[in-house]
Amino acid sequence: MISWARGERAVTGRPEILFPLFADLDTLDGVGPKTARNLAGLDVERPRDLLFTLPHSGVDRRRAGGLREVVAPCTVTLDVTVGRHNPPRAKGRPWRVTVHDATGEPLTLVFFHARADQLERLLPTGQRRTVSGKLELFDGIAQMVHPDHVLRPEEADDLPAFEPLYPLTAGITQRTIARAVAGALDRAPDLAEWIDPDLRRREGWPGWRAALLAAHAPENSAALSPDAPARQRLAYDELLAHQLTLALARAAQRRAPGVVSRGSGALRTRVLAALDYRLTGAQERAIAEITADMSAPHRMSRLLQGDVGAGKTLVAFMALLTAVEVGGQGVLMAPTEILARQHFDSLAPLAARAGLRLACLTGRDKGAERAAKIEALAGGAIDILVGTHAVFQKDVDFADLRLAVIDEQHRFGVAQRMALGAKGRRADVLVMTATPIPRSLALAQYGDMDVSRLDEKPPGRKPIRTALVSTGRMDEVVAHLAEAIKQGRQAYWVCPLVEESETVDLTGAETRFRALRAALGEEAVGLVHGQMPAAEKDAAMARFVAGETGVLVATTVIEVGVDVANATIMVIERAESFGLAQLHQLRGRVGRGAEASTCLLMYAPPLGEAARRRLTLLRDTEDGFRIAEEDLAMRGAGDLIGTAQSGLPRFRVADLERQTGLLELAQSDARKLLADDPALEGARGQAARVLLWLMEQDKAIRLLKIG
Repeated sequence: MISWARGERAVTGRPEILFPLFADLDTLDGVGPKTARNLAGLDVERPRDLLFTLPHSGVDRRRAGGLREVVAPCTVTLDVTVGRHNPPRAKGRPWRVTVHDATGEPLTLVFFHARADQLERLLPTGQRRTVSGKLELFDGIAQMVHPDHVLRPEEADDLPAFEPLYPLTAGITQRTIARAVAGALDRAPDLAEWIDPDLRRREGWPGWRAALLAAHAPENSAALSPDAPARQRLAYDELLAHQLTLALARAAQRRAPGVVSRGSGALRTRVLAALDYRLTGAQERAIAEITADMSAPHRMSRLLQGDVGAGKTLVAFMALLTAVEVGGQGVLMAPTEILARQHFDSLAPLAARAGLRLACLTGRDKGAERAAKIEALAGGAIDILVGTHAVFQKDVDFADLRLAVIDEQHRFGVAQRMALGAKGRRADVLVMTATPIPRSLALAQYGDMDVSRLDEKPPGRKPIRTALVSTGRMDEVVAHLAEAIKQGRQAYWVCPLVEESETVDLTGAETRFRALRAALGEEAVGLVHGQMPAAEKDAAMARFVAGETGVLVATTVIEVGVDVANATIMVIERAESFGLAQLHQLRGRVGRGAEASTCLLMYAPPLGEAARRRLTLLRDTEDGFRIAEEDLAMRGAGDLIGTAQSGLPRFRVADLERQTGLLELAQSDARKLLADDPALEGARGQAARVLLWLMEQDKAIRLLKIG
């Protein structure tokens, strides 16, 4: 009797029915330790992983009646009679075997580095064989180099009419992986159904095991499509398990007692009355959603997603005012010191209007100054704190933290987010991002959160004129820049590198800084990049904000949040080397004042097709959400936001770019299942528990146990 638990990582609670799928790979027939090591190159470590490693394409292996029925080059399967062997006449030459189809047409089979005894056993003269492989014409003669299959008549019936092709890695052949998959499929048990019966009936999806068998034995190329019922069902299983995990996290958070923060609205009314513009409909809607969350007895967990310049900071400030109205405190976290100082500077006039005590805490605060701020915070003498990672330090305590706002959350780790939440024990959490996220990625990444979306620009914001300019017109661009500076305007000049590189043909910020100072005057040009000491960086930024320098040469350190109303020109050098979303963020640094603004995308010709598509799209639209969707379509989910740092799951079957509808369905289904059966104790709930184990969502299992 086989012990399936060999290699089964000691995971308490995993259902026994799944043990065979979590055993060592070398318990499968034909998989030894070396093959198991090689399969790791495909991220396959257990039989379970093989089940979800689906074929990516296939080959039509239906038999042709003869050579005259097909047109080379093509893949063909033929019944042949073996004729004469022609050994190589010189070293390095191939071994050739002439065979004839049913009509007598000759075909040459070509083998390099062949062993005579093996070939004579494989293809005995006078015997019948079925051969399948790539047919080509060489000097008018039909030939097949290294056939994929050479089979005896009794074996030929096992050759599928449509043979699936799997992804490969070093040391793994199609035959090896097909055999390993077959062994894993033999172990796939019949599992109780976790999909809602009405949904499964409506979509025409097979059961889980039947879906696996169908997905690994496609009958034609249509069966390889993500829309094929078997593949769609397996993708849905992955998405459902992921969304169940997020829904359980959301439910656990909602079970944790929050604190009701129902403000009077007095401070908000005072601040809004002082503004010289009206809020957009999207801002009003977001404020209403956040206010409703804060007045509820559970902890808020909301994502505020807005395009560049959509007014997220004001919405967040309104939420912070609610926290202060009820006698509590708020904190606004920024990922960089520059951004934290800028938030502080932009909020200070509004805080003064409301009569609030606003403070800023960053890593630069030291000694007595820092101690005084920490004491004031703990004693309740600070209403709203703006800060960086320095807020996470253990000695930073609040008197009554009601709301934590986290700006550009993807720059903070989950552990840091939790540390901030712990400081308020029951504080509401509002996460902001200025990076428009495609709907599918928002659902996958932030599915445990409620989402408010700012998709309108504040009134009076003028469109930014965007143009594509070749680097060959550099002198012309610099001359225009000199004229603009004389007129009192300011500009950003963004470079892809800090220093010149011998290996990469891109301009460094320091090189461009020196060239522009020579052309425009030493006092006219400033420099900011991520490798500079914080004090130098802040000083350069301060000079630019004050209007003392006309041009700020920078790397993407200015991508997020830097706000200078007088800056109306953005030059992005070697724009083809940047991603779409990054270009959109950089462009958003201008167009913040009353003057018309321009963004020049400088590129080195000739442009590749993908780069041209990116830059043309950016020229034609300012809609960040449309740009994000296009970026997703061009690059894929992993490349778009960097899978390692994004918290985005890695799906084996599901395709986030093409199956957004399926993801939305999984989210609503997961939430409904937990609403009907919070502990997953019913029949479908128990089946869903097995799904969570199968999909290695141990986090969800732990949340169930906690609940």
